[in-house]
Amino acid sequence: MSIPVNARVRAVPNFLLCLQAARSFMEEQDAASVSVRFKKLQAELVKARALLAFAPTSGRPARFLDARSGWGQFQAEQARQLARALGQPELRELVLARHVVLYAHSEREVVLLSMRHERQLGYGLPKPSS
Repeated sequence: MSIPVNARVRAVPNFLLCLQAARSFMEEQDAASVSVRFKKLQAELVKARALLAFAPTSGRPARFLDARSGWGQFQAEQARQLARALGQPELRELVLARHVVLYAHSEREVVLLSMRHERQLGYGLPKPSS
């Protein structure tokens, strides 16, 4: 058994946009409970960060990479290009209570790419820089 590496975990600006979009959606749903619900999501992300730092392969293989639809294949290729541009060979998903986090990783680094609600079909991904 190997000793776990304390991987560096960071987020791309797109991940922060997804977090803002989640909060905006919560506000639209129920402004009275947004503070409590968003704090819960933030707490989940803090736990997820600690878990991914301890074990970058904790998430499941990114299921959408095997999409058969044209849109799904396009989005999968977008994610692969983004991961390559970041120098991270693997794409995985970490399931939270109501959200799914898409991240790229190597043994020593984790990059949070996007987040979606469990009922959303796809991820909002930035275009990879050339």
